Amino acid sequence: MAQVLEFKLPDLGEGLTGAEIVRWLVEVGDVVTVDQPVVEVETAKAMVDVPCPYGGVVTARFGEEGTELPVGAPLLTVAVGGPDADRPPGEDRPSAAPSEGSGNVLVGYGTSEAPARRRRVRPGQRVSATPATRTASAAGAMDGPVPVISPLVRRLARQNGLDLREMTGSGPEGLILRADVEHALRAAGAQQVRKDRTAVTEPHVRAAQAHTPTAGTAVPDVVRVPLKGIRGAVADKLSRSRTEIPDATCWVDADATELMRARAAMNASGGPKISVLALLARICTAALARFPELNSSVDREAREIVRYAAVHLGFAAQTERGLVVPVVRDAHTRDAESLTAEFARLTEAARSGALTPAELTGGTFTLNNYGVFGVDGSTPIINHPEAAMLGVGRIVPKPWVHEGELAVRQVVQLSLTFDHRVCDGGTAGGFLRHVADCVEQPAVLLRTL
Repeated sequence: MAQVLEFKLPDLGEGLTGAEIVRWLVEVGDVVTVDQPVVEVETAKAMVDVPCPYGGVVTARFGEEGTELPVGAPLLTVAVGGPDADRPPGEDRPSAAPSEGSGNVLVGYGTSEAPARRRRVRPGQRVSATPATRTASAAGAMDGPVPVISPLVRRLARQNGLDLREMTGSGPEGLILRADVEHALRAAGAQQVRKDRTAVTEPHVRAAQAHTPTAGTAVPDVVRVPLKGIRGAVADKLSRSRTEIPDATCWVDADATELMRARAAMNASGGPKISVLALLARICTAALARFPELNSSVDREAREIVRYAAVHLGFAAQTERGLVVPVVRDAHTRDAESLTAEFARLTEAARSGALTPAELTGGTFTLNNYGVFGVDGSTPIINHPEAAMLGVGRIVPKPWVHEGELAVRQVVQLSLTFDHRVCDGGTAGGFLRHVADCVEQPAVLLRTL
């Protein structure tokens, strides 16, 4: 007879203790294969698809969409094996067995067992729960998978209500690429795209919208939005930063005209385009080499300052789900071209909700370019447990005294918030002044290489 196995919410890593169910990808009675995504969950760090380690028939689900579950809580149960339960009389016994499960592993890293049988079913694909259908599925008689390799492409299509089965890819052997999905979305019209995206906004936003009055109803005096998911994690981290860190902020205006000219010259050479953020990151790593006190954290229990040799540079990225801080590993070893590429990759992953926990943790210093929001200055809150954050405002033409004469120059405000326990104002001011000098005269950076 069939054996019912329970699949529990796995440990998603990096100290996470739970997750919120965003969307179920299977129904009770559906046939699932080993490592098929069965539910989309939101942790405090990212949105991830959770694959089931067993192949069989879904017999139960635990938790409605919007429910928060702790790690180790049951997600669903799957009936595996059993010719009398899953097959008509006379059919061969299915090969699925409890030992064929792939095991609870970190989401997104696959499994090590049964690679030859591994086959993904399209997320949300419905299969009848009749024995004949389950037999056909186990025998491989289901429709083949959509020719898509990239999970980002699948997510982009799903978030915008696009049916990949109706598309013809431009890649090798009809492979559907991101460019194909983006072209289809543009063809659908901006108005329809906005409508589709609205339908898949984050759960707590939908909860808030549920309180929005319709015509003829009274406007509520108070609307409560739960602090959970990424919004809750941000709130906890910022509160801890303000509670534990005695921070101070200093700032300076800098003439970025020469930096912008240097970037224009680099981009005119015909190679990959270099971003302003990458140049600022390169300046930051050079300044941290001179002032390593700021590339550190404080161990309160040991009463020690922990200084790091490597610079793992975080940068603030605003997404529809909230603020996240992806981390560029070993930023001090990268040139401007490599930094540009890594910033672009992590930003795209952040916007699609595909960042892994490892890409969101372990930073030693953060660069915050709030100038993209059209503001000149800010007092950044340190990304706990780091010791400092450099904020960069917008670069705009302003009157400036240049070589003794009034001129219009490209001016930017730089602000540094630092943990006063790791250094005093002289060190923080020296760091910020060195950053400003490199912005005003990029050739200064050559002396630090």
